[in-house]
Order: sequence, then C-alpha cells, then structure tokens
Amino acid sequence: MSAPAPSPLAVVDAEPLPRQEEVLTEAALAFVAELHRRFTPRRDELLARRAERRAEIARTSTLDFLPETAAIRADDSWKVAPAPAALNDRRVEITGPTDRKMTINALNSGARVWLADFEDASAPTWENVILGQVNLIDAYSRKIDFTDPRSGKSYALRPAGELATVVMRPRGWHLEERHLTFDGSPVPGALVDFGLYFFHNAQRLIDLGKGPYFYLPKTESHLEARLWNDIFVFAQDYVGIPQGTVRATVLIETITAAYEMEEILYELRDHAAGLNAGRWDYLFSIVKNFRDGGARFVLPDRNAVTMTAPFMRAYTELLVRTCHKRGAHAIGGMAAFIPSRRDAEVNKVAFEKVKADKDREAGDGFDGSWVAHPDLVPIAMASFDAVLGDKPNQKDRLREDVSVAAGDLIAIDSLDAKPTYGGLVSAVQVGTRYIEAWLRGLGAVAIFNLMEDAATAEISRSQIWQWINAGVVFENGETATPELARKVAAEVLAEIRAEVGEDAFAAGKWQQAHDLLLHVSLDADYADFLTLPAYEQLVG
Repeated sequence: MSAPAPSPLAVVDAEPLPRQEEVLTEAALAFVAELHRRFTPRRDELLARRAERRAEIARTSTLDFLPETAAIRADDSWKVAPAPAALNDRRVEITGPTDRKMTINALNSGARVWLADFEDASAPTWENVILGQVNLIDAYSRKIDFTDPRSGKSYALRPAGELATVVMRPRGWHLEERHLTFDGSPVPGALVDFGLYFFHNAQRLIDLGKGPYFYLPKTESHLEARLWNDIFVFAQDYVGIPQGTVRATVLIETITAAYEMEEILYELRDHAAGLNAGRWDYLFSIVKNFRDGGARFVLPDRNAVTMTAPFMRAYTELLVRTCHKRGAHAIGGMAAFIPSRRDAEVNKVAFEKVKADKDREAGDGFDGSWVAHPDLVPIAMASFDAVLGDKPNQKDRLREDVSVAAGDLIAIDSLDAKPTYGGLVSAVQVGTRYIEAWLRGLGAVAIFNLMEDAATAEISRSQIWQWINAGVVFENGETATPELARKVAAEVLAEIRAEVGEDAFAAGKWQQAHDLLLHVSLDADYADFLTLPAYEQLVG
C-alpha cells in the first residue's frame, strides 16, 4: 500500500462526532484526496456533458441507440466477469439507510443482499455520512448492537452465514460533500462515500469471503461507467487487492442510460455484477429530459405509471435481455409497501399486489428484486423460489424473443391514463412530507404506508412542474397553474398542522419544506436535482 502523505483534505463546518477519527484517519483521507485529484476533473467534464446532451434532447425531442458504439452491441463475444459466490444468488434484496438499527435489521432480514444506502435513502448530514461508515465497519467486525431507547428492544446480528451480502450505494456524481474540501473546494460525495468505505473495508470483506460491492446511482452514460471503472482499477492497486475484486451493479434509472445498457456493462465488464430497473428516478429522468417535448411526454399520476405500462415494459424487458446476453444479473424494482400493524385488510391487499409484481418480475427473467421492509422478504422470496428452485439465477434465459426499438422506450403517449387533480394533491402531500423529513436528516420516510426516498420527491415535484408548464386540464375542469399549486400547497400545510398539532408543527420544518417544494415546482428554471437546493438548507 502507498505510504500516505499528510492529507490535503480539510474537515470544515462539521461538529466532531464520536468515533469520527476511526473513519477519517490520515491514511483514509490521503486515499480520498488522491481519488479527488485524479478523477474529479473528469467528473466535472461528464456533468457538463450531461447538460449538453439535455440541450440536444430539448432540440430534437428524441433519443436513439448510439451509432458510435454499434460495434460493441453487435459483438456477441464479450461477457462480464463471472459473479463471485457472494453475489451469484440475489433473488431478494432489501434497501435502506445505514443507521445502526437498520444495519442490523437489514443484515438479519433473510434477504440475500442489502443495499446499504448513502444515496436516496439517506439525507447527507455529516452524522449520516460518517456514522453510517462506522456502523458498517462495526457490522463487519461484529461489534454492532442496538437498543431502542423508546421500546427497550435490543438488536444483534445473527450468525455470519445468515447475513445478507452488502452492496453499498454511494451518492450520485452531482452531489458534493461540503464538509470535506480540497484547496477550499468540496470533494464529490460519491468519492467520499466510496473512498472511505473501500479503504476501510475492502480487505476486511475479502477476509469474510465477500468483497467491496457497489450500486452505482444516477448514471447517465457509458462514459460515466468508464470513469467508475477507472476508479475501481486505481483503488484496487492502491490498497493491493486483485483486479476484479470490486463488483458494481448499475441502476438504469435515467432515460439516457436505458439507451446505453450494453455499453455500460462493457465499460465495467471486469467489475460488472448487473443492472437494476428503478422506477421513480427513471420517470423523473423522462420528465427532466423531455420537459420541452409537448403533450406526448406528459406523464399521468405517478401511481398510474405501473411497470406494465408499454414504455416501462420495453425498458424492463430490454434490461433483462441485455443483462443475460452479457452474463450479468438483472435486478427488478422496489416493493415499497410498509405493513400496517393496525390494519390487516390494508396488508392483505398490498401483499397481493407485491406478490403479483414479484411474480411478474420472476416470470420475465429477472434474477432478483428489491423490497423496502423485512416483512416483504418472504413474499418476494416465494415468487423467485417458484421460478428459480435451486438455481441461483436465471441468466440462462436469454429472452431472445424481446425486441425493443428506440421509440418504444419513450412512447409515453401509449398510456391511456391522464393527470388528475387528486394526483396533484398527492404530489404536493408526498413532496411536502418527504422534504420536511429530509431537512431533519431522514432519507427513508414512511408516508401513507409506503417507504419513500428522494426519488419520490423528485417525481412529485417534476410532475407538478410538468403539468403546470403543459397547461394540463384536470378532470374537475381546473387547469394546472402556479396559483392552483400554491392553493393546494396551502391546504396541505393546513391539514398537516391540524394533524400533527401546533407544537410538532412548530418543531418541524414544515413551512421550509412547503416553500422549497413550491420553489422547485414553480421555478421556470427547472432544477436538475431537488437535493441540490435542499442540501443548501440541510443543517448538519
């Protein structure tokens, strides 16, 4: 391992945390600084390229598979590296933030994989960023336990053989970490999250028979995948572990990435583990990129856009075919339902929907799928067990029957559903409630029996923005206007005040959340990510 020089990184505007020094060691900071020096300039170029591509989509209102990479798609000879044993069976994955209780519960959940989330399910306060790292280190060294101060219930890890394999998700390329700076400039959050986790845990995970595995979020092109691959190559050499030890699963949650799935796998082929089909971020990306495209790109209420919508079906079936053609895992979407302890009928209906969704994914050839709550693990497991049996995956199902044309992925107008006034109210409700919790440092939030994360708020505010700018007329005759959005937002805020009571309302960040939601929903200059202005208001 390279001998670390004194790190040029500075910790700024951050209250010291217990055990912070165990994460921010001189050697770990030197590694993050080297990542920053080598790779942030390319990150900056790729973010600029995103803006250029978005401008081109605004001009043409279309997307196509890339002509310059046609040879990669046509070459049937290449495959990704074989899956390591710890990632060969991924039939159920649970997702959630890395707070101490969630860390134990997720590892104990019975799922094969836990997506340990530093991204959309985690508001990036300094405490969440650093103590999340502490919790994972403690979990791998079996020094983790937790007692709930309210209930008195204690949590501890099950035997090692019963624990989920961790796949860690760092922040997206667009986010900075303001508390770690280099010559006065913030270090990208992705490099902070990846760097600290990899440096402290890569060898420890190898010793446990696993490895440093990652989910890569918000990827928009194969060039961004190439950047990650170069980071992996450098990082493995830096700490002295074999090339190919790192494995990455890429979330295909942007519309541009959907046109580059094979190229993304190709760039990461020595480190690729698979692709994942997201939902809310994917729809958010469609709105963001085609917001100038006119009525044919206007989405209906978010809950009306199911995974069986023709353009969503084209996306998921292309993903399965692409992954299996290249020997990679295809991982399905999220079951976000949170079981009610009080309403058995709500649970019954929701469990049936979850089962139908997971049956469909398993039947379509997916190798696994996501759930947000441990109670959903057995339901999803049963769906995949029924198809897989004793097989670890179904990568042998090549889905050569699937044929997806470029236009199929953006055939939004193939949906019969239309935006509704109730959909507007719901978007304001969910957006306000989520942003309020996020501003208090919570990234995974139970709202109306669903586990919501930042992607939920992104699609909510995007739909409000899109409906207003498209002049949508709802079924009750009202037109989507800034005035209507403000009226609904005021009514929602009054309802929340009555619901939670004056003291809780005053103690929360409700007015701030209301104002921020309206800002990003009504501003003519559409913000690329809600979390950018929100981060400026996040305390901690």
